[in-house]
Amino acid sequence: MRKALLLAALIAPLFAVPLTAQPAAWPLSQTEQINPAVPPILPLKDRAAIEDKWLADRLDTLALPLMREAGVDMWILVAREYVDDPVLKTMLDGKNFTARRRTIIVLTDRGEGKPLERLTVSRYGLGGLFDPSWNPEAQPDQWARLAEIVKERNPKRIAINISPATAFADGLTAGQFQELRAALPPEQAAKLTQAGDLATNWLATRSAGEMALYPMIVRTAHAIMAEGLSNKAITPGKTTVEDLQWWLRERIAELRLETWFHPGVAIFRQGEAKELSGTSVFQPGDLVWLDFGITYLGLNTDTQHLAYILKPGETDAPAGLKAGLAAANKVQDAVTSSFRTGLSGNDILLEARRKAVAQGLEPTIYSHPIGAHGHAAGAAIGFWDDQAPSPRGDHKLRPNTAWSIELNTLHLVPEWGNQKIPFRTEEDAFFDGSSVRYIDGRQTELKLIQPK
Repeated sequence: MRKALLLAALIAPLFAVPLTAQPAAWPLSQTEQINPAVPPILPLKDRAAIEDKWLADRLDTLALPLMREAGVDMWILVAREYVDDPVLKTMLDGKNFTARRRTIIVLTDRGEGKPLERLTVSRYGLGGLFDPSWNPEAQPDQWARLAEIVKERNPKRIAINISPATAFADGLTAGQFQELRAALPPEQAAKLTQAGDLATNWLATRSAGEMALYPMIVRTAHAIMAEGLSNKAITPGKTTVEDLQWWLRERIAELRLETWFHPGVAIFRQGEAKELSGTSVFQPGDLVWLDFGITYLGLNTDTQHLAYILKPGETDAPAGLKAGLAAANKVQDAVTSSFRTGLSGNDILLEARRKAVAQGLEPTIYSHPIGAHGHAAGAAIGFWDDQAPSPRGDHKLRPNTAWSIELNTLHLVPEWGNQKIPFRTEEDAFFDGSSVRYIDGRQTELKLIQPK
């Protein structure tokens, strides 16, 4: 915990730096807009400029403290074309968004008072963020040149992305590892060590620049969801679950955005023992569940909302359905109030479940980090199919991390003959080291769809 707090202190000044070369910052919000408009979508050139600035800031302020925390003074990242390393991919600029041939990055701690040395041992440049250090005409062998760099710097410990515990720190393929080890002199190869938490924490930590615009990104997702959960996309008695899923996919493409998963949609209906999907048609009286996410500016969203299709003559949802959402909000509170720097995901899971069960709720908690990936690097807080502590929940909670607070609670609906329904919710949030705040609010009211 002491190391985590030290790192937070080291990078805290970044969160006070005035932002330039990007749109005005969006504040975090605890109140979600009911039917928000889609914010203006940035042109691709502007997106690349913003992402490149964020990356430069991260390399300048984050990489070196994380390496020192991990006790390594060199970090070698290797990826081949079409076989990207999850970490290396986040270090590539807006014009080089994937490895080409073989891309090698070498980060070296040159000692106190000196900036992190950033080299690329690659045929192609990397947007000026890394100093080119290989001339193929002078030294045709890329591995030999890497070995020269390592020998010249003579580091004490060399981190490489190999990990049996997490895919995020396991980006170095077996073939590339064999070639790397063979290229290094034996005394240098003996210094190779698993990057482990170094890779995970690089991916998990959010910067000031990112958090200044993350609310805009989540608002964009919320706005698309609001469109999907309305008569703009749903005509009761006609539209199917599949229709809505593909409507959402088309809307994402229309806005020149991307998604990292196919939208999840289901119907809960009075008298139906199971949720309805596929070619099932939306009808008045249905409870509609939507799981949706976008990828924008290199960051991801993952949110779930609920809507009710009014019956003719109704102006509001049944009280039992509204109570179910309120119960899910209480489980959210149990989760977010349990966040503490240094606790493991398993610790948070157990504490949140204790709080929720004490209120008479029936929770299932499966929250996860969000950021450069959808199901992102860091501690898992439960799984939908396993509420027991898990090795995947052993990672410790750190400041400046983003989360998808994902869960459900079973709740009886009196108006439906006491039918028990899982009320599923998911909202993106930010943990600053002391408290959790939602990035663009959370749903506290069911969306209403007209019966026409």
